[in-house]
Amino acid sequence: MLVKTFGSAVQGVHAFTITIEVNVTPGTKYFLVGLPDNAIKESEQRIESALKHHGYRMPRQKVVINMAPADVRKEGSAYDLPIALGILAASDQLASERLSDYVIMGELALGGELRPIKGVLPIAIQARKEGFKGIILPIQNAQEAAIVNNLDVIGVSTLKEAIDFLNDELEIKPVKIDTRDIFQATVHQYTADFADVQGQENIKRALEIAAAGGHNVIMIGPPGAGKTMLAKRLPSILPPLTLHEALETTKIHSVVGKLGKQASLLAQRPFRAPHHTISDVALVGGGGNPQPGEISLAHNGVLFLDELPEFKRTVLEVMRQPLEERRVTISRAKVSIDFPANFMLVASMNPCPCGYYNHPEKECVCGPGIVQRYLNKVSGPLLDRIDLHVEVTPVSFDQMTEVRKTESSGDIRERVERARKWQAVRFADFPEIHSNSMMPPQMVKDLCPINEAGRLLLKAAMEKLGLSARAYDRILKVSRTIADLSGSDNIKIEHLAEAIQYRSLDREGWAG
Repeated sequence: MLVKTFGSAVQGVHAFTITIEVNVTPGTKYFLVGLPDNAIKESEQRIESALKHHGYRMPRQKVVINMAPADVRKEGSAYDLPIALGILAASDQLASERLSDYVIMGELALGGELRPIKGVLPIAIQARKEGFKGIILPIQNAQEAAIVNNLDVIGVSTLKEAIDFLNDELEIKPVKIDTRDIFQATVHQYTADFADVQGQENIKRALEIAAAGGHNVIMIGPPGAGKTMLAKRLPSILPPLTLHEALETTKIHSVVGKLGKQASLLAQRPFRAPHHTISDVALVGGGGNPQPGEISLAHNGVLFLDELPEFKRTVLEVMRQPLEERRVTISRAKVSIDFPANFMLVASMNPCPCGYYNHPEKECVCGPGIVQRYLNKVSGPLLDRIDLHVEVTPVSFDQMTEVRKTESSGDIRERVERARKWQAVRFADFPEIHSNSMMPPQMVKDLCPINEAGRLLLKAAMEKLGLSARAYDRILKVSRTIADLSGSDNIKIEHLAEAIQYRSLDREGWAG
C-alpha cells in the first residue's frame, strides 16, 4: 500500500515541503531513498523502538521510503515522526485519510517521546502558504508555530498521541496565541536601563545619536571605563520592533534553534556579543547546509564586538560587505542563500595593549610605535563604515557615588523615536533606506546642505584636526541626525561642531 505524508525542509530562512512516500510490499528489506543524510538513515532504529514501545509493529516486508524532491539533500532527525506515521498507515495500523491535511515533523526518542526541532516558524509559514489545514509537531515547539495564524497547530508529546489524534481517538485542541498581545506586553521588557548608569553623559549622548540615526559606533577607552555596560543598554533606547521585524527576527533565531523551549515571538531587539575567537563562518554564516551567523542573529538589533583589535583580521574584513548591503550571501556549488543582516555595529577597544594610553591618571607603558601598531589591527575600510568614534574616560568616585537620578532608557527612547519619525518622512520614497546612516553619497549632498559658516567650520576642522577625507560624509550624516534629535529642519553650526568631535580615530597622530 502506498501512503504519502508531508514534512518540510529549511533552506536559509525559508522552508519548502517534502513529500514522504511510503510503500509496503511483499519482501524483506528496508529502503530509504531521496538523498537522506546519516541522521535520517538512522531513523529506522529509533522508529522501530518507538513503535514497539507503544504496541505497534514494524512491518517485516519490503518497505520503500522516498523523500521527494529526490535531488535535494535532506538533513536532520526531524523526519522521524512523518516516516513513522507513513509506515503505520502503509501497513494498515493507522487511518491514512487525515495525513494529507497536515505537515508533520518531530524527532523520536526510543521510548516514543518527541523531542523539539529547529526551524519551526518558517515551516509553519510555508504550511499555511501551501494550504495545509495544520501542522503536527512536538509540544515544545507549539508556541513558536502558533505565531502563524489560520493554521491548526497540534502539539503532541509522544508518537501515541499523534497516532490517536489521526485515528480520531484523541481530541487535541490547536494551540492558539494572540501574537499582538504577547508582542505589546513584552516589547519594552529590557533588563538593563540607562537609569542605572552614573556619569558618562557624553557617551550616553553619543549612543542616543547612534540609535536615532542607525549609526555604527566604536568606543575607545581604558579597561573598566564602562564600554561594555553602556553597549548592553543600547537596545533599550532603540525604537521598538515592528510586528513584521519581530517575525523576521524570530524566523532567523528559529532556524538556528536559539529560541528555546516554549518560546514565542521575539519582541525585543537582539543583542549579540560574540567572543573574539569566533571564526569567519560563525560570524557571517555558512557551513555545508548554510546556517545564519552572528551578524544575521543580530538582524534588526545590535552586534557588539568587544576588544575589536583582538578579532582575527579576516573575521573583521568579511563584515565589510554585509555592513554596506545589509545582507549576506552564502554561495555553494548547488545553492546560493541570502540571509538578512541589517544590524547596528557597536565595537569597543582599548587604546593600546596595556589599556592606558591617553588615561587621565595612569601612565601608558607601551613602547614607541606599539600604540599605532595596535590601532592598525583595525583596517581603514572597516573604520570607514563606523560613523561615531567615542573616547570613554573612567568615571570618578564622586560621579559613581552620586545619588542624583539619571535619565532612563524610556526617556531617551522617546527622543530617538521622534527623530526616526522625521527620517521615515524624509525617506518615504526610498523603501530601501530607513535611517540617516543608510544614505548614499549623492543623497548626503542633497539632504544635508550646510551654510557658508558650516562649510568654513568643517574645512577648518579637517585641516586643523587632520581629519581624513572619508570623515566628510560621516560628519554630515551624523550632524543630520543631531539636527533631527533637536527638531531642526536645517543642519546648524552647533550640530556640525558636535558631529566633528565624534571622529577621534580620523585625527592624524591620534595614537602619537
